Amino acid sequence: MRRREFIAALGGVSAWPLVARAQQSAMPRVGVVGGSSHEAGQRLVAPLRQGLSDAGYIEGKNVTIEYRWADSQYDRLPALTADLLARNVAVIAALGNVAARAAKAATTTTPVVFASGSDPVGIGLVASLNQPGSNMTGVSILNNDLESKRFELLTEVVPQATTIAFLVNPDSPTTTLKLQAIQSAARGLGRRLLVLHARGEREFDTAFATLDQERVAAMMIASDGVFSTASESLGQLSARHSVPVISSYRAFAVAGGLMSYGTSINEAYRQAGVYVGRVLKGERPANLPVIQATKVELVLNLKTAKALGLTIPLPLLGRADEVIE
Repeated sequence: MRRREFIAALGGVSAWPLVARAQQSAMPRVGVVGGSSHEAGQRLVAPLRQGLSDAGYIEGKNVTIEYRWADSQYDRLPALTADLLARNVAVIAALGNVAARAAKAATTTTPVVFASGSDPVGIGLVASLNQPGSNMTGVSILNNDLESKRFELLTEVVPQATTIAFLVNPDSPTTTLKLQAIQSAARGLGRRLLVLHARGEREFDTAFATLDQERVAAMMIASDGVFSTASESLGQLSARHSVPVISSYRAFAVAGGLMSYGTSINEAYRQAGVYVGRVLKGERPANLPVIQATKVELVLNLKTAKALGLTIPLPLLGRADEVIE
């Protein structure tokens, strides 16, 4: 090979990394922020990535995703969100109420798609469901509206329980409303309510130890991002402590909890992923109505019921969407 051709060939080879980097930087960048741990968050983003795929975006192929997790330390969320904005993400996916509120406080220009377990209008995320009217839209997971129903279901399965514990995250902005609803339901059904607190997995053992000390016959777990990402741990703990517990999330019952009743989290996060894809294609959040996730599932774990010496009423069995035996 002549010297001039050899130098040209070398130049072509050395240019390849530059071309690859240019192609990579041209990919749109999505920021994902949530209050859970990295490990727990990965279970949530799987359906989110599926929704992105449904919209035509595959991570690493034509979209880059950056993840930020607060490890249940909610005061870190503003800084994590600011870091994503500094990286010029095209859209932020805010997972959970607190993350959504942090994103709203951080930007009025960068599009935000949230997955909220509360009424987005009530907590100030959007002006209305049909016309969000800002840089924010997303999916409303209707678990808060089901709290009283979950309490009724628990008393139907454990009618002898005179005291029922209610596990809540005291840092959640919706805890006060949930407490009001459950206190009203407890009074109506003639039950005493014992409120327990947990801000993350490190406090779960203490909450369950209190159940043993107080001889509480049953417990309900509030719908909350902290508890949704730790559903498997909570299901295993409830089985280990031999206490009837109801949660909002299917993964809880699958892991050994007695029962769950709530909106399908996987479907809600998939829908959020689809919305992220639509925003990447140029649609404005202000014109995308907030989706209300309405698919509700009742899951019963008969194996756990048998271990607890409980008989599930036949009418309830007939209403179940899934029975684990």
